[in-house]
Amino acid sequence: MRKYARFFLTAKGERAVRRGHPWVFGAEVVKTEGSYAQGDIVDVLSPKGKYLGSGLVNDTSKIRVRLLSANANDTFDEAFWRRRLAWALDYRQQVLPPEDFRCCRLLFGEADGFPGLTVDRFDDVLVAQVLSLGIERRKEPIFELLITLLRERGQVIRGLYQRNDVKIRELEGLEQGTGWFASSLTPQPGDAAAVIVENGLRYRVDVAKGQKTGFFLDQKYNRQAVARLARGRRVLDLFTHTGSFALNAARGGAAAVTAADISGEALRLAEQTAKENGYGGFIRFRQANVFDLLTELTEKHSKDYDFIILDPPAFTKSSNTLANALRGYKEINQKAMKLLPRGGYLATCSCSHFVKEEHFRNMLEEAAGEAAVSLRQIEARQQSPDHPILWRVPETAYLKFYIFQVI
Repeated sequence: MRKYARFFLTAKGERAVRRGHPWVFGAEVVKTEGSYAQGDIVDVLSPKGKYLGSGLVNDTSKIRVRLLSANANDTFDEAFWRRRLAWALDYRQQVLPPEDFRCCRLLFGEADGFPGLTVDRFDDVLVAQVLSLGIERRKEPIFELLITLLRERGQVIRGLYQRNDVKIRELEGLEQGTGWFASSLTPQPGDAAAVIVENGLRYRVDVAKGQKTGFFLDQKYNRQAVARLARGRRVLDLFTHTGSFALNAARGGAAAVTAADISGEALRLAEQTAKENGYGGFIRFRQANVFDLLTELTEKHSKDYDFIILDPPAFTKSSNTLANALRGYKEINQKAMKLLPRGGYLATCSCSHFVKEEHFRNMLEEAAGEAAVSLRQIEARQQSPDHPILWRVPETAYLKFYIFQVI
């Protein structure tokens, strides 16, 4: 007899689990048997009592059970977590060039079998974000094992910083907070900053104050794609944030680069990064609301740019605001298309998983029609492979990235 409480699902819930989705919603549980505490491991069963899997329970969350395994022989001891961590690290070391393993996403939640857990690596600093109660209760041994495994592979890790300053934790009944993870393995982690090298460019990453975990790693190879096309082009990088696309364009041989963002603080960091990489007098930084800037350039019939990059923040974090988000995407893309000369290039993306691939493609088609241009697709890309996409789990496929020639 198994020691875990038993959760019986509806037929709909059973179908979702059998299709491979790792979430069980509250409405999909018809009855429970046995006692349990919040964050415990429980068994999930079909309406007829057939074992489907085991996961972490939280009655406070809409996602009542986050599945960990469909193997009834798993015991969820230290050996289990060690195997799973090693599996995730093996994957990164196989799919990434050796130099990129020093700056990548090590754990990507459900796609790596760690529901609600993200861990990014910035050279010798790890940054973790925990969004599930079950992982929160187990984070100490998981973090200790992760640091140990990396060191066993010859990797220097001086500390792990927790970025649990996101409101979504409250939906799990968890408090927000930040700070170094206290560990005897990393007794003096030092400054909450790291220096990384990505695509041959150096960045200072503030893991305590930067957006998300400090730096957006998912666009790494999309930035390379932009750099390949930038030679001799006059580039406008919009929503530049800390300037990574602008810097890659400059390194790729662009004739001129302008980078715009509404955040003065982000632009100051971007300008400093440009100077440290030798492009301080080359990239022009401009603080502006991108919507207003595009309107201004369109009304002036500007001919200053022949390559425009659109890397906006997520315009929606809910399906309820999808229509408004698509209108925003359409506006910036339509205006960018109108600004570009015949034969110019457009790189455009969305980082919201609520904006599905078909939504984004349909929006681009409508924007092109209104701009009276045609789009010749050069590349269709997604997030880098250290953010793996788990088929049948659509939430893991969030980044859409296209490069077009406008004709």
